[in-house]
Amino acid sequence: MIYPAAATALAIIHLAFIAFVAIGALLVLRWRWLMYVQLPAAIWGALIEIGQWDCPLTRWENMAMQRAGQSGYSEGFIAHHLFAVIYPNGMTRGVEISLAVLVTVINSAVYHHVFRGRSARRRGTTAADRA
Repeated sequence: MIYPAAATALAIIHLAFIAFVAIGALLVLRWRWLMYVQLPAAIWGALIEIGQWDCPLTRWENMAMQRAGQSGYSEGFIAHHLFAVIYPNGMTRGVEISLAVLVTVINSAVYHHVFRGRSARRRGTTAADRA
């Protein structure tokens, strides 16, 4: 009884982590302290995709599913839950790289804005002064 619930909870946590990696930098615009959590998470997410590493959350989900008597899945969380719907033929290496680049571009743009604003505040200038 506990293992199916654990597998479900892990899947929800996994999905939340992926969303945080992909668009969590937007939260940093509001709460600057989140950058100390979000930036390492974004780097980790990009490295998982680029390096084709196994995510520990996927392993834990599979373990919980197997202990619950289910088969688990071998292709990874994103491919199993998301890309099976979006890309019916499966996830290619090009899609993995594209996702990693997209996450990197989004996060780089937001962090560029955050750090540029921080630098201007330290110098005592405003956006109007720079325009």
